[in-house]
Amino acid sequence: MAPRLKVSDNQRFLTYEDGRPFFWLGDTAWELFHALNLEQADQYLRNRAERHFTVIQAVVLAEMDGLHTPNAYGHLALVGDDPTKPNEEYFKHVDWVVTRAEELGLWIGMLPTWGDKWSNKWGRGPQVFTPENARVYGEFLGRRYRHRPILWVLGGDRPVESDTQLAVLRAMAEGLDAGDGGEHLMTLHPCGGRSSSEFVHHEPWLDCNMLQSGHAGRDIANYDMLARDYNLTPVKPTLDGEPCYEDHPIMSPNWSYDPANGYFDEYSVRKAAYWALFAGAHGHTYGCHPVWMMYDGKRPKINNERRPWQEAIELPGAAQMQHARALMESRPFVTRVPDQALLASPAGRGPDHVQATRDIDGTYAFVYVPSGKPVSVNMAKLSGKRAVARWFDPRTGKSTRIDELATAGTKQFRPPSGGPDWVLVLDDKARKYGPPGTPLKQ
Repeated sequence: MAPRLKVSDNQRFLTYEDGRPFFWLGDTAWELFHALNLEQADQYLRNRAERHFTVIQAVVLAEMDGLHTPNAYGHLALVGDDPTKPNEEYFKHVDWVVTRAEELGLWIGMLPTWGDKWSNKWGRGPQVFTPENARVYGEFLGRRYRHRPILWVLGGDRPVESDTQLAVLRAMAEGLDAGDGGEHLMTLHPCGGRSSSEFVHHEPWLDCNMLQSGHAGRDIANYDMLARDYNLTPVKPTLDGEPCYEDHPIMSPNWSYDPANGYFDEYSVRKAAYWALFAGAHGHTYGCHPVWMMYDGKRPKINNERRPWQEAIELPGAAQMQHARALMESRPFVTRVPDQALLASPAGRGPDHVQATRDIDGTYAFVYVPSGKPVSVNMAKLSGKRAVARWFDPRTGKSTRIDELATAGTKQFRPPSGGPDWVLVLDDKARKYGPPGTPLKQ
């Protein structure tokens, strides 16, 4: 039986039942159940486990014609497009993937369905869900995966625009809860540029919010979106569940592509991650364009894919995400708060935006400096009389001690060369924290 997760007592983070922090480091593998055979799924999951991911976000009724195109073994998910008639052979395959993920220490962020099956706004569909069959389908999934490491992710890249659509989601959530006895947490994956909080924040089944800052432009200010969620009442954890994807073409706001815009790279995804985490997110999801769809180099392209998923899983941004996780877990976890008042110099916008976070008691502070420019810090925000300063390299996870100084007045710090981005780490000397990125001594 998988351990259970819960929302922390301060409603900001996820923890295990015994209080140990759970860091959601996700990857979007939307087509995992639908497109890959067992050998390929094992290859992908082992790769992500080796890179210290914790959550794999995958869709049961997939986006890419998930009702009428069979899985790798020729099985459709439903009999006659009926959500009350799941195909046992298809779900045996899903079972295997869930089991293999569990063996590797991974949770599945399981989307019961992509949004085109309950909203006809765009996509192949067909729209098959009603409140009545959504509850039945939800109860089937909840019962089947009751004791597995699952986080439920409703929605599927669509806005909620009608009472009927909300009723479908509400009924599916009620079914999941009835089936799994409340074992698992729930969130909702919204469309690009939006947050679940806009649609279902006050729904009792929503345990934490998820936003999608998306792919439509460079340096999207996901920190603003997270700040909005962070300040809502009632308080709920929040994260960016779909930021810009590594190796994704940089789209315009109207979702057109100009080759001159190029592609998001590892620097792009690092900025999205550190901006989000330091703005108050409880975790973060990485994504890679050829990986979400499991593009194999043979099927028709969807949006300018450049390489097959087997090559794309080796891109540097994915491996660098583990350093963000290690940094956050190397200091007290559930007492972290965003605090731009740490900055004595302008935070800036766009590629230069500086984002800061600290322990609520000031025992440590992190400042993400994305473009190598000097940053000034209000040292009085730190506890104790003396602080230890280090630069943390988000590319390698290594750190360099640079100074010990008084916690008074303001202090300017100039990042090392070779960036462009760095994390300034300031620790209360009396706490004797280890180098950033090393396990926290409890």
